[in-house]
Formats: sequence, C-alpha cells, structure tokens
Amino acid sequence: MNSAAAPTQLAPLLNSARVIVCCGPGGVGKTTTAAALGIAAAAAGRRVTVLTVDPARRLANALGLTEFDGHSRVIEGAWPGELRATMLDAKSTFDGIVSTYAADEAQADRILNNRIYRNLSSALSGTQEYMAIEKLYELATAPDADLVIVDTPPTRHALDVLDAPERLLRLLENKVFRALMAPTKTYLKVVNAATQTLLRTVARTLGSDVIDDVVAFFRAFEGMEDGFRTRAQGVRAVLEAPTTSFLLVCSARRDAVDESVFFARELVEHGHRLAALVVNRVHPSFDVSPALGSGSANASAGGSERGRSELASDVAALVDNATQMTALARREAQHITRVEREVAGAISVKVPLFFDDVHDLEGLAAIGSFLVGSAGSVST
Repeated sequence: MNSAAAPTQLAPLLNSARVIVCCGPGGVGKTTTAAALGIAAAAAGRRVTVLTVDPARRLANALGLTEFDGHSRVIEGAWPGELRATMLDAKSTFDGIVSTYAADEAQADRILNNRIYRNLSSALSGTQEYMAIEKLYELATAPDADLVIVDTPPTRHALDVLDAPERLLRLLENKVFRALMAPTKTYLKVVNAATQTLLRTVARTLGSDVIDDVVAFFRAFEGMEDGFRTRAQGVRAVLEAPTTSFLLVCSARRDAVDESVFFARELVEHGHRLAALVVNRVHPSFDVSPALGSGSANASAGGSERGRSELASDVAALVDNATQMTALARREAQHITRVEREVAGAISVKVPLFFDDVHDLEGLAAIGSFLVGSAGSVST
C-alpha cells in the first residue's frame, strides 16, 4: 500500500464509529491509544466510554483511577464531552446476565448460590472472553454513549474475545450440554458416553459429592438458553455492524509486525475489516552528511589541540549515533510497509517515539491530538 495515498488521521474514524476495537500484540500501546482516542473524542464533545479487558490494568493507572468493579466511572477533565472508563469484572457481568435472563428471582438465586457457579463463574475457560464481549454489547447498546472504545488483550486472547459469541452458540447446541439440561436425572442414566465421561472427570477432580452440584448447576439454567442465544446473536450483530471499526495497534519491531500481520489475516477470515492502523514509537530518521564530522571539527581550529580532539570525538559519536538511528528507522520503515500492505486502504498513523512515557491525562491528550491531527476535528 502507498501510505502517502491513505488517510493519515483518525478524526474521520471517530466521527463515524459507534464502536472502536483496539487490538494487536502485547506491549505496543493499545491501552494508551484507546485512552488517548477517548480523550480526543470527549474533547470534541462526544460521550465516550473506554472499556479495557486487559488484566494488567494499565488503563486504570493512565487515567488515575484506583478502583474498578465493572461499573463505568466518569473521568473529570477540561473537555465539553463526557469520558467514562471501565474495566471488565467478569463475575459481576456474569451475575448481571443471570439476573436478566432468569425467569424469576428464585431461579437467579439458585444459580448465583450454586457452589459450582460461585467457583467457576470467573475462572471457567472462556468466561473472561465471553463476559468481555457481553460488556461491550451492554455499553454499545446503552443510550447514554456516542462511542465505545475497547482495549483488548494481546492478539491471541483478543481473537478469543471475538470468537466468544460463536463459541457460546456452539455450547448451547452441544450434546453434552443439552443432556445436562435434561428435565430429569433419570435421563442422565442413558445419556451418551461423552456425558458420562464428563461427569466421571468432574468426580475425580472435585470429588463425587459435587456431582449433584454439577447437575444442579446446569439444571438451574433450564429455560434460559433462548435468552443466551438471542444475546449472543445480538453481540455478533454489534461486531459485524458497519459502525463498528477495528483498529490495529502495533510497533515497528519485527516481532510485533509479524503478530500484527497474523491478526490482520485472522480478522479478514472472521469477516471483519480493519479500518485503521496505528504504529507507535516510530524512531526518527536523520540526514547525516559523511563530511559532518570533519567539517565540524575543523570549525574549531582556533582552539587547543586537546580541545579540537575532544570536539572531534564528541561530533564523531553524535554522527555515529545519528547513523545508527537512521539505519534503525529504515529497518522500521520496511517492517511498517509489510503490515500496511495487509491493511491496504485503512487509515495509517505513525506515532513518533516521545521522550517521556505517557502516564497522565495531559500526556494522553497530547497523543490523542496527534492521532486526530492538528487540522482535524471530531464532529459531535
């Protein structure tokens, strides 16, 4: 892709998107990018919520928050819009869904008080990913937000998040699940071998005394399958909506680019389109003249011989450093070109390496202004 021919600012994306999913490898600045875009949108007057499902909780530190319990919290700042931030709490999200789809309060209590549910609701494989996408759906369909920006886990786990609705639908159709949802225990005596194997495995792991709890756990969900199925379909519709945009964040390191190329291809296979690419911490390139060292040293000919020698040595070190930085910038440019080719036509923004780490609202606002562009603005 010819990057010069592609849009180079994210203001159009913030104008049109209802949901922005920031994804990419670990350690490339996804959290910073998500928070900075949130501030940029709020500065333009939009009501925006930033959701992080990254367990490292870097977003909390960047925004100066110390407590996350799954609820959105208002971030105070000098902007005309509204900025909220929330970190996923998988268990409280799961509890809320149970309460929503239970036929009555008694059924909800049976599930929430079940020993298996209490132990596994936040640790069961896939729960974190599915609850992340549930929280996204909740925020995206709320009437009090114009934009939701999602900071996802590193690439492979982000794919699990995006797969969560399909995996839930497959679970609901699974023969073992359907057997455990059967209306009577008598049916369990004649279910297929897979179900019997599952129950024996549970018994060996947790003890035979919890078999009844396992059965009760599944039985407690009786009648709720349709609600979960409808919700999963709604989540899928949000991810596939034209107002949902995927933003790939990476750095110019070779390993990060390799991972980003992999993720871009996976997104295409999942039917999603990358709307933008942000490459963070790009090193500058210097035009180093071969004669710079000798010319600068000769300019101090009036000094002592020792002074001229020290100056020449200092200049040579600076020239050598600039030469190495330029070589690094050229290698990075080659890596960036690789990932740009994978997302041809997407908005492409290269964020330069800053002297200071971004650790507060002022730094995030500066990054946000750069991403949007000094000449660009976000419409409300």
